Amino acid sequence: MISSLTPKIIYEDKDIIVCHKPAGIPTQSSRIGTKDMVSIFKNHLIKNTAKKTASREPYLAVIHRLDQPVEGLLVFAKTPAAAKELSRQLTTSGFGKYYRAQALGIFEHNEGTLEDYLVKDGRTNTSRACEENVPDAKYARLHYKVIHTGTLPSGEPFSQLEIHLDTGRHHQIRVQFAHAGHPLIGDRKYGTAACTSRQLMLCACRLEFTHPTTGEKMVFHL
Repeated sequence: MISSLTPKIIYEDKDIIVCHKPAGIPTQSSRIGTKDMVSIFKNHLIKNTAKKTASREPYLAVIHRLDQPVEGLLVFAKTPAAAKELSRQLTTSGFGKYYRAQALGIFEHNEGTLEDYLVKDGRTNTSRACEENVPDAKYARLHYKVIHTGTLPSGEPFSQLEIHLDTGRHHQIRVQFAHAGHPLIGDRKYGTAACTSRQLMLCACRLEFTHPTTGEKMVFHL
């Protein structure tokens, strides 16, 4: 876990930046003056740009996002061509996002798939599970595996999970597990009173994709 609000660059070349985002920093924010990952890395690129081009705002594209309270791996594109190729992988195949999480309760099955339709409420910045025919509903699917079970100091049982996302919906992991009756520990938005005493126990621990220029298979772990 990162203890400060300073992201760590894990890999960088002329096309991409891969970093470890701390919990508490938004990936991108529309609020003026808010510190986010995009502004941090644009400042990083400005400091490392030749003087003749330093006056121009550097290009940096958001490929995927992590919720503000979630820490973990992110990749950004430094060129339009890299952004186009990574976005293609994200929406088709070849882009793997894996998480570790702790959820309340003991699961009936040690491995499983959660499939739901989710709809976002922009006014409250929340999502909820819904019927397929609800306007703007989007299909969401993930796979999970229970790797450990235990008991919280409060006496509540919990399960530690490995999660692989097949889709990337708004607050997907948090909403789907809450809907399944297993809210994530520390989730103040979708959890119960037993969930709210700790930070959100969700981390994007592994990222896989094909390098947009070289074609090399890239795999990063925390």
